[in-house]
Amino acid sequence: MAAGHVDQEIMEQMVTNKGDDVLALSRQQGVMLVFLRHFGCTFCRRGLAAISEKRAAIEAKGLKIVFVHMTTSDVADVYFERYEIDQPTYISDPECRFYTAFGLTKGTFTQLFGLQTWIRGFQAGIVEGHGIGPRLGDDFQMPGVFILQNGEIVESFVHKLASDQPDYDALIRNCCGLPEAFG
Repeated sequence: MAAGHVDQEIMEQMVTNKGDDVLALSRQQGVMLVFLRHFGCTFCRRGLAAISEKRAAIEAKGLKIVFVHMTTSDVADVYFERYEIDQPTYISDPECRFYTAFGLTKGTFTQLFGLQTWIRGFQAGIVEGHGIGPRLGDDFQMPGVFILQNGEIVESFVHKLASDQPDYDALIRNCCGLPEAFG
């Protein structure tokens, strides 16, 4: 997890479904920018479930959650509704232009299909019930989470494996100087 810089012009081009750009939002309050894998991915679904569970606590800490996905708004709305994420703020990026701008790459064979990913996939897909769905975006695209304040990345989690899951408590505590975990 590290601080960093993304071209502010790119953040201005990242307009949400509600008409706000990410740069302006980050100047109003902290933004948790969540780049998702494709919605058919069991790890994307597990991530949506985790954020849904922690959403109120994340927002109570002053962060605006903004999702970035690779499909149409109609498809995205189905998945946000399934995971009880009411009135989500999101950006559709089917060309993965914004993923690239934030340094998120295409996964290698090991990152996407290695033994640890298969084991975690069984846990998330079968045991936890997130299932596996159709390819709804670039199934090689790796995800990540970035905390933005005033147009700067102040904290990040870039997945090393498709199956990695961020520790949202630590991410927010580290970036925002909050001493206690939420939950």
